[in-house]
Amino acid sequence: MTMRPDVIDLAHFYANHLGKVASRVIRRRVRAVWPQLDGLRVLGIGYATPYLGLFREETERTLAVMPASQGVNHWPREGANLVALTEEFDLPFADSSIDRVLLVHGLETADQAEPLLEEIWRILTPPGRLIVVVPHRRGLWARFERTPFGHGRPYSQPQIMRLLRETEFSPSVVETALYIPPSSWRIVMRVNRLLEKLGRRWGLGFPGVLVVEAGKLIYAATPERTPAMRRSRRRATHPLPGSVSTRNK
Repeated sequence: MTMRPDVIDLAHFYANHLGKVASRVIRRRVRAVWPQLDGLRVLGIGYATPYLGLFREETERTLAVMPASQGVNHWPREGANLVALTEEFDLPFADSSIDRVLLVHGLETADQAEPLLEEIWRILTPPGRLIVVVPHRRGLWARFERTPFGHGRPYSQPQIMRLLRETEFSPSVVETALYIPPSSWRIVMRVNRLLEKLGRRWGLGFPGVLVVEAGKLIYAATPERTPAMRRSRRRATHPLPGSVSTRNK
């Protein structure tokens, strides 16, 4: 079984200065891929809550689920809780009920990556999109366990692209982030924007994370060939009470 950081460690990381800088850097890349989500239904999986605030004011609904082996904490800080604890291979949402999924601190620590992605495929609407944020295999962040990006299995770009294609997704955008070292040194914190800019501009090969967007791949003529559709027949699924409509947009 893959060891994953628990919810207390994750919350502590994002509360400290390095975590705040890392979340700002990654949020910029996520926002570049999804500049506007007016009226859509968005779900965060894993530990995506530090990034979901980008969308709450414009979406129809923004929710989050966290795996039982990790634990769960309240989000957002003010107001009603929008996070549920669930089994990662058995998401409590109906088929084709979610427009966008943001998967952070989830894929690299999943016991089985393919069933998780197949379950995400199931709940996405036919034009649905997925963003996966994963540690980059060649990056410094994957080598230090003092951050959440140093746990589980890191991916190279060819590996994550192949995995997405094998689970019926069509990768469309790859962004890179976290060219800064995973250090709280004051000088690093001061020049983090410059380092990110230089890393992206000069195509340096050692980003800390990959931010990959992919669309749900549909075979109109032979839908039975998709593994997620085969899995969806195993039982009827229902959304959380008062959370997500089961109708397609």
